[in-house]
Amino acid sequence: MHRGGWLGGLLAGWLALGAGGCGSSDTAPAAAPVDAGALAPSADVDGPNPVGHATFDVTDAARSRALRVTVWYPADAAGAAAATAGTPLEDLEPPGAHHDALAALVAAAKPACTRKRTRSAPDLAPAAGPWPVLVFSHCHGCARFSEAVVAERLASHGFAVVAPDHTGDTVYDATLAPLDDTFLATRAADLRFVLDLALDASSTALPAALRGKFDAARAGVFGHSYGAITTGLALRDDARLKAGLSIAAPMAGLLGPAQMSDLHVPVALLLASEDNSVPKIVGNDVMEKDFTEAASPAYIARVADAGHFSFSDLCGLTAQDQAGCGEGKRMDAPHDAFSYVAADTSRAFAQRWVTAFFRASLLGDDAARASLGSDLPAGVTASTK
Repeated sequence: MHRGGWLGGLLAGWLALGAGGCGSSDTAPAAAPVDAGALAPSADVDGPNPVGHATFDVTDAARSRALRVTVWYPADAAGAAAATAGTPLEDLEPPGAHHDALAALVAAAKPACTRKRTRSAPDLAPAAGPWPVLVFSHCHGCARFSEAVVAERLASHGFAVVAPDHTGDTVYDATLAPLDDTFLATRAADLRFVLDLALDASSTALPAALRGKFDAARAGVFGHSYGAITTGLALRDDARLKAGLSIAAPMAGLLGPAQMSDLHVPVALLLASEDNSVPKIVGNDVMEKDFTEAASPAYIARVADAGHFSFSDLCGLTAQDQAGCGEGKRMDAPHDAFSYVAADTSRAFAQRWVTAFFRASLLGDDAARASLGSDLPAGVTASTK
C-alpha cells in the first residue's frame, strides 16, 4: 500500500528530518537530564578483537540492483595498531565522487557532533570464524556507515556487520526514493541479498578472505530510523534472523507493514527521548507500544536529551542530521531550549547497549542480558520482559 494523507505526511516529515530530537512517551519512566560524561564507556568495554572493514560493490542480478557494501569484522591480532589508528570517515568510500562529496561534508561538520575517524582499518587479515552476522539498514538519505561506531564495537566482540547502501536513498542522492511500502520492500530485499551473499562461502562477489566466515545459525538485524522500520519487515519475512533491534524509530505498529505479533524473536528498541522529528503519536509512543506488544524477551532503553541522530556517526554531517547536535527545543510544551547530550556520550551508550543485546540474544550471554536493564548510567531508563 502507498502511504498518503496525514500519516504519509508525518512519515515523510520525520524521515526527511527537518526537525530535531525525539519525544519521550507519556508512559515512559522519567529520566534525569544526562550528565555530559555519565555514559562514557569504561576502558574494558571494547572486545578483544581489533576491527577490520572491507568495502565492495555487488549487483543483485535478479533485481538489476547495484549495491555498495561494507563489512566490519573481527581481525587478527596483528592488525591491532592499524585498527587503533583508524581511518578517516571519508575513506570508507573508495576514491571517486562519493569519497570527495563525503570528504567535503566531513571537513565542514562540527567535530563535537560528527565522528570523523573510525577505529577500524581496511582489509585486515580476519580472525578465525565463523562469526555471528548482523545486517544493518541505514536511515532515509544516510549511508551504510551511519552506525559504524556501533558496528566496530560489535566486531570487537566477535560479530560481523554487513551493511549495504540502500541505493537511491543515500546521502549522495539528490532525489531520494519514495517513502512507501514498495521501496520499504526494496530495502528489506537489499538486506536479504547481502545476507545471502555473506552466507555463500563460494561467492566470488565477497572478498576472498571473508568467504566462509559467517555463521548462518547466529544472524540478526538492526536499523536506524527508516532502517528500524526495514528491520521489522526483515524480521517478519526472513526466518534466518534470530534477533532484531531498532534505533530511534519503531520497527512495527503504525509506520510499517510488520506488526509485533509477527515477530517471534528477541527484540530491542533504543529510544531518543527528545526526538521531535515526528509527533510522539507516530514516534516514541509507537516504540513504547512495540515494546508492550512484543513477545518476551524484549528490551527498551530511553536516553534523556538524545535526538534522532544522537546515536549516529553522521550526527551533524548535513543540514538534515542536526537533531542531536548542539542546541534544540524540547518536544513537549512549552518547548524549552536545551542542549542535546554530547554525541560521543550517546554513541558510547549505543555501543554498549546494542552489543549487550546481541551478545545476549545470539551468544546466550547471561551477564550481557542482565546489563540491559540494570547498572544503567544517569539519564537512561530501561524496561525488560
